[in-house]
Amino acid sequence: MTTNPNRHRVLIVDDSLSNIELLDNILGKQYDTSFATNGAEALGLIGRCPPNLVLLDVVMPGIDGYEVCRRLKADIASREIPVIFLTSLDSPVDEEYGLSLGAADFIHKPVSPPVVSARVRSHLALADSSRELRRHNEGLELLVAERTEELIRRNRQLIAAQGSIISAFCALAEVRDNETGNHIRRTQHYVRELAEALRTHPRFCDCLNDESIEYMYKTAPLHDIGKVAIPDAILLKPGKLTEDEWVIMKRHCEAGKNAIVSAAKEFGENEGAFLGYAADIAYCHHERWDGTGYPQGLRGDEIPVSARLMAVADVYDALTTKRVYKPAFSHEESVALMMEGRSRHFDPDMVDAMQSIVARFQAIANRYRDDAA
Repeated sequence: MTTNPNRHRVLIVDDSLSNIELLDNILGKQYDTSFATNGAEALGLIGRCPPNLVLLDVVMPGIDGYEVCRRLKADIASREIPVIFLTSLDSPVDEEYGLSLGAADFIHKPVSPPVVSARVRSHLALADSSRELRRHNEGLELLVAERTEELIRRNRQLIAAQGSIISAFCALAEVRDNETGNHIRRTQHYVRELAEALRTHPRFCDCLNDESIEYMYKTAPLHDIGKVAIPDAILLKPGKLTEDEWVIMKRHCEAGKNAIVSAAKEFGENEGAFLGYAADIAYCHHERWDGTGYPQGLRGDEIPVSARLMAVADVYDALTTKRVYKPAFSHEESVALMMEGRSRHFDPDMVDAMQSIVARFQAIANRYRDDAA
């Protein structure tokens, strides 16, 4: 056996010493060679010092070449080592069986030195290329994992920034509005539950996905942010608004949209998309399916999906909670009133979806009721 750490190692396995000597003479000048005279010895050598290629006799006493190959290919530590069978068998069935076990090639005895040299050289080169490709792929996988982790880290930072923006806006709105923080929590949960119920609907499956639903859930609290621009005398008035006061109150939609659009200009594309949902919700959540809403009088699918979802959530919450201008209606009364608004105030498919999950709406209402601790 010759040893050189810079050369490929070839293990010759044959029960004939003359065959081993012949193969060593053919290959010994180019490769480090070692040998075994039976299957058990070969498996022991491979386990201690894996070669780069195995020349393996098929017919041997004890463990034959087929079984040696089967065991090598079953072991993760040795399955990538190329195996070339040496055999005097010439049946296609024998070759087919050997290849099915994972052998790379067959060389028939008596061996031809040029054939042996060419086959060994080719399969070593192929194994080297495969190994380099695996290393390259592993490097790419590591790089992808690192980049993915970086994107996750940045996304977490973005989420934190988005949350801070929403918290700041909502804190400002709550200071001036009679509505409580629980109104915000309830409506954003209604929006998410309704969106989840509709995400497989043919009309909405293209626009409701994990990302868009999360954006809608997070930006729903900003639906009435424009009320910060409404004078206290109107915003906090306990009684019914006059016609002129109502005109001013309606301006909160445009004021909210303008504030959000201004904020969006300071952010990049991802944040802008996030705040785009907020702007749609703030501007359009008082539009009605039949076109009688405000501020633009949009009709049907002209109204952004996010705003249509918000309309259902906002009205349900307004009906089921006490306001300065009205008592709270029961859950059942509120659902009945909303069904009356089907195809007039609300997108019919959305209000139908709400009716199918009314138990979830009621659970949210109970969990975040205004008198909850």
